Amino acid sequence: MTPKGIISAGHPSTVEAAETILQAGGNAFDAVLAAQFSAFVVEPVFTSLGGGGFLLAHTNTDYDFLYDFFTQIPLHRRDSEMMDFYPITADFGTTTQEFHIGMSSIATPGIVKGLFKIHRELCTLPIKEIIEPAVVFARHGLKLNQLQAYSFVVLEKILRSTPAALAIYRNPNSDQLLTEGELLKQPDLADTLESLANEGDSLFYRGDIAKQIIKDCREHGGSITENDLHKYRVVRRKPLTFSYHNSRVLTNPPPSSGGVLIAFTLKLLEQLNVSTFGFGTTAYLRLLARTMESAQQVRKSIVDDHAVEGYPKARTLLGSRLLHAYRTAVLEHTSSTRGTTHISVIDAKGNMASMTTSNGEGSGYIIPNTGIMLNNMLGEEDINPRGFHRGAPGRRLSSMLSPTLMFGADGSSVAMGSGGSNRIRTAMLQVLLNLIDFGMPVKAAVDSPRIHFENGLLSIEGGFELDGLAELTAEFPNYKLWRDRNLFFGGVHVAQRNAADKSFTGAGDPRRGGTSLRVG
Repeated sequence: MTPKGIISAGHPSTVEAAETILQAGGNAFDAVLAAQFSAFVVEPVFTSLGGGGFLLAHTNTDYDFLYDFFTQIPLHRRDSEMMDFYPITADFGTTTQEFHIGMSSIATPGIVKGLFKIHRELCTLPIKEIIEPAVVFARHGLKLNQLQAYSFVVLEKILRSTPAALAIYRNPNSDQLLTEGELLKQPDLADTLESLANEGDSLFYRGDIAKQIIKDCREHGGSITENDLHKYRVVRRKPLTFSYHNSRVLTNPPPSSGGVLIAFTLKLLEQLNVSTFGFGTTAYLRLLARTMESAQQVRKSIVDDHAVEGYPKARTLLGSRLLHAYRTAVLEHTSSTRGTTHISVIDAKGNMASMTTSNGEGSGYIIPNTGIMLNNMLGEEDINPRGFHRGAPGRRLSSMLSPTLMFGADGSSVAMGSGGSNRIRTAMLQVLLNLIDFGMPVKAAVDSPRIHFENGLLSIEGGFELDGLAELTAEFPNYKLWRDRNLFFGGVHVAQRNAADKSFTGAGDPRRGGTSLRVG
């Protein structure tokens, strides 16, 4: 039987939905939409109909484009005394992170409009057929797996923040949140998905759902108005394209920052033979940490200060003079100084879909009778680095989401992306290095341990040889050793089409419950 494609995503049921569509004759874009609609149901704290995201598409006719349907700042800001905006702490066990939720944390969502635009322009199957697997999962329910149950614990304060949220995620026989093995049913969400299939995205932006969002924001401290929903537009952009060691890489362009920072970091390393450092050695990990440190400095000094439409930051950031200055600093330096999911699909005809979406951690607000929790993007420090409620009204938020395609020197093609908030860029960087420089098979490239450097703290994932870390930690005295693999370090899901025999391989990141399936 001729293979129909490869799928990698964050949940077995997400993959199952895409498989159903490929088996029915759909293309990669039909399949990625089916997977995404199902992810709303089975990965509920990682993605939502109330969030935003990106699709990086490569067609079998060799067209490449990026659909930007990320969230944006509302056109009018509420007076501070009228805002519903407050902090909560997410507890990862080994570390904690503060987020802000409430009605004033909600940015204008774009994901519904994005998915329907993609359907009109790239898909071949009816939208009802694409959405049907998600409806079944929501109506009949699915047992929580270990990762989803863990995510409920991490974000418990959000899931308990409103009666409507708690009603969805608690055990119906108690006041406790659902745990591993217990059944999550979402009948309201099933009804909403069916309504969207029948009425289209206008239901969300002009219809009854829009009217409810506008009313509740007006009455309870939110900022979204009729104009925000009516004027929201999906933007189709040219991908940021660059070469690295004879591979061609396409990723998310400005105004998002994640793809640009990945490109910057790879360009810092391009003149080095990275493989000679040896994976996991002190020299390699030091090099990684220093390049991550440089990328963070550049983000603060260039990217975040100029994250506006039209600013030529990619050319500025990848210019030879700036790269040379930072590359020299990396080599000479000797002393130390969030909810997201991804789906990758490649079909037998060569269509490639790399989609990353996010709801932040969720605002706690459920649109009544829909099962949809809106995002808290205005309450995430990672995407509001200059401070909360300081961005220009109507501006598209800058994001770390970095759906990526890579075409290898051997003719292979890869679709990949990651969840993980600020860790997205470092997780993606390390998997790309594993694939290109170390020549690892896809699964090894994804499974290998990672590090992350941010704000002076070096986080080191379990799996490296501890004896070899003494020199590294002496150089980076502010460090944290993690005992095991953890979703803190991202969740990179990779689909690959091999050049020689057109076979497919893939890997879902175990840190985020990922799975991969070759179809056909």
